[in-house]
Amino acid sequence: MATSNDIKNGTVLKIDGQLWSIIEFQHVKPGKGGAFVRTKMRNVVSGKVVDKTYNAGAKIETATVDRRDYQYLYLDGGDFVFMDLDDYDQITVGKETVGDAANFMLENQNVVIAMHEGAPLYVELPASVVLEITYTEPGLQGDRSSAGTKPATLETGYEIQVPLFVEQGTKVKVDTRDGNYLGRVSE
Repeated sequence: MATSNDIKNGTVLKIDGQLWSIIEFQHVKPGKGGAFVRTKMRNVVSGKVVDKTYNAGAKIETATVDRRDYQYLYLDGGDFVFMDLDDYDQITVGKETVGDAANFMLENQNVVIAMHEGAPLYVELPASVVLEITYTEPGLQGDRSSAGTKPATLETGYEIQVPLFVEQGTKVKVDTRDGNYLGRVSE
C-alpha cells in the first residue's frame, strides 16, 4: 500500500480490480482546508480517461507493472508475436491489447510491452516512426506545403494525410499518438 503523496506520472493504481495509469497529477494545498491530489487517469485495458481526487495521505493500492523491451516479429492470424530482447522468449499478444499501435508497427521493430502478473497490458511505441508511403495520388507541379493535404497509404496499410508535394515511395515521419504527418525523411 502507498499513499496519495507517492503518485507520479506513469504510476499504475489498482482500483476496484481494474488498473489505471496516471497521466497527470497535481498536489494542491488550498488556503483553507486540507491538501489533496488531483489526478487524470487512463484505464489500462479500455483506454477510458477519468479525473479523480484524493485527500493528501490517503491510502492507495499500486500495481506492479513490468515494462520490458520486445521486438515485433510477425502477425499470426489475428495475434501479434513479439520476442523478449533479454531472454529471446516469444509471446503472443491479441489485437485488442495492441490496439492502434498496429497501424505503425513493422516487423523487427522494437517496442515496450507493459506486463502485469504475466499478462500484457499495452504496447508502447516510440513517439514517432519512419514509414514509407506505398500509395498516393501524384502531386501537381507547383504544389507546396501550404496548399493542402491528400490521403496516402503507409507500408503498414494505415492511411494518413500528407502535403500535396509528397510522392509515392517517400519515407515520412509519423506521430504514433495521433497518426499525424511530421515531415519527410531524407534517405
